[in-house]
Amino acid sequence: MANEAHLQEIEKLVSNLLADETEYFCVSIRIKPTHNVKVFLDGDKGLPIEKCVQFNRKLYKMIEELGIYPEGEFSLEVSSPGLDEPLQLHRQYVKNIGREIEVLFTDDTRKEGKLLEVAESDIIIEYTEGKGKKAVTQQLVIPFTNIKSTTVQIKF
Repeated sequence: MANEAHLQEIEKLVSNLLADETEYFCVSIRIKPTHNVKVFLDGDKGLPIEKCVQFNRKLYKMIEELGIYPEGEFSLEVSSPGLDEPLQLHRQYVKNIGREIEVLFTDDTRKEGKLLEVAESDIIIEYTEGKGKKAVTQQLVIPFTNIKSTTVQIKF
């Protein structure tokens, strides 16, 4: 239960930290039993490593000053979610418009395509079916309620 209380405290601190930095947002926070605090942040235009370092220093100091871990035994990692991490927030979808994504549906089927639009309750992807002269480009509206997870596809 202590972890849940710690999580809430750290969520407040992250909220305060980002209050003046509105282009950045918190994706998730995890605390391991070893008091390893992992904060995943993102930005509308990305999250430079210098920003991660800056946020880490400020947040570390805030956690220390609050005395969340009285023995001072904790570690803190501030990073952006890896590219292999599924998108979690509406804001992450918006940030990735124009990129290739793979959608895993609630029925476990998959569809790859280019993320064209993001609305309040759905997304639109564009994909091509068939090869050569028979290739047809289509658009598909996908309600968020039908999405189990979405990952950005890295093409080389």
